[in-house]
Amino acid sequence: MAAKVVCRRVYEEPTAQDGKRVLVDRLWPRGVSKEAAHLDTWLKDIAPSTDLRRWYHHDPERFAEFRRRYLAELDDPEHEDAVRELRELAAHGRVTLLTATKDADHSEAAVLAQWLNDGAPSH
Repeated sequence: MAAKVVCRRVYEEPTAQDGKRVLVDRLWPRGVSKEAAHLDTWLKDIAPSTDLRRWYHHDPERFAEFRRRYLAELDDPEHEDAVRELRELAAHGRVTLLTATKDADHSEAAVLAQWLNDGAPSH
């Protein structure tokens, strides 16, 4: 993939280097207005299932298993349109995946960024 995909917290100030800003959480972040988020799009359908999110509970010790399960979920038809849209954005320039999670390095945004940067397989 030619474009660099990175992840950041939605609470951080936008920068000129962000490129397209994409929120990848299923739930809207607390305390952030739509204007302050400076989003290009909100792909809530690419987020992990509620069951997976609750199981993971942002426990870094579960991250490897969370990553495996989440990548498996991305193969589900319910994620197909969101995956296609995210790939299209990444194919045309820099993309910053945004999450409200305190530990962005252990989030679905980090999994997606690595997946896209490593050349996510087509579904």
